[in-house]
Amino acid sequence: MPVTRHTVAETDADQRLDRWFRQKFPELGHGRLEKLLRTGQVRVDGKRVKAGHRLSPGQVIRIPPLELGLQDAVPARRQTERPAGSTREDRKFLESIALYRDDAILVLNKPAGLPVQGGSGQIRHLDGMLQSLRRSGEPPRLVHRLDKDTSGVIAVGLTRRATLALAAAFRGREVRKLYWAVVVGTPERRRGFIDLALAKRAGPAGERTVVGEDTGTGRKADDTRSARTRYAVIDHAANQLTWLALMPLTGRTHQLRAHCSAIGTPILGDGKYGGSAAFVAGLSRQVHLHAHRLVAPHPAGGWIDVEAALPPHMSETFDMMGFDARADTDPFGLGAVGE
Repeated sequence: MPVTRHTVAETDADQRLDRWFRQKFPELGHGRLEKLLRTGQVRVDGKRVKAGHRLSPGQVIRIPPLELGLQDAVPARRQTERPAGSTREDRKFLESIALYRDDAILVLNKPAGLPVQGGSGQIRHLDGMLQSLRRSGEPPRLVHRLDKDTSGVIAVGLTRRATLALAAAFRGREVRKLYWAVVVGTPERRRGFIDLALAKRAGPAGERTVVGEDTGTGRKADDTRSARTRYAVIDHAANQLTWLALMPLTGRTHQLRAHCSAIGTPILGDGKYGGSAAFVAGLSRQVHLHAHRLVAPHPAGGWIDVEAALPPHMSETFDMMGFDARADTDPFGLGAVGE
């Protein structure tokens, strides 16, 4: 098979590159695609890109000789881990965590610890499970992402038209997301605005997000991207732990985790960004970050406003600290959105 080049059609606009390959070359494994991207054999408009690159009409995808064969077949071990009937089980599980569904949109309460997409060693992930809901050849598509360790509201487009409309709403900042976090310590101010640009850096423990600007001089690294977050204190316990409401105004990887750490209040359980200071004896060591509420325009008109209950580990911490999750807290005026 020679090197070929494919021009992106209008119907593939805003689709992730890895999903495009999954549709066009289903025999190509995710790990193999990642290797082709890392080595520059797959390119878009002559440039190296990542699996999550969003395609635009007219872009040209370079496709090397794929030599699909036994090396890309599903290993026997993985086949035994996805037994017959798993589609039915996946569908049943998704139904159990569904918060809202109509003909265009599905909203789920993602459990902490469940990856959104596949990767090295990841067999069970949300994107794969969504294929159990496939109807008439049109697969459900994730509109945004949550970290593996973050729980809460995540939206899925059930039709291509709905997915494109929701994706455009996210890009256009029409969507409002409210997160709840338990952090170690208390911010100096009860309300604040964090405006710290972020950059990605490789490290011994894998890639992490860091503040990419010198807070004294304002000088920024070349790969730095703007990142802004609003926060508000809802409650605190003996100045040791604080229940924070967070509203990201941008969507950078690990933005909330990096921002909370940067202001001296790491998220409870987030050792990657808070180190040993992120842990408190007697409390769960899981990350205490939850996507509590999503307010977004519906593709057919009007708005959806969905809330997700806390995961078990955060609910237990709330009970121990005396935080009342039933309290009607709307520190950012989300109730006015769309009215």
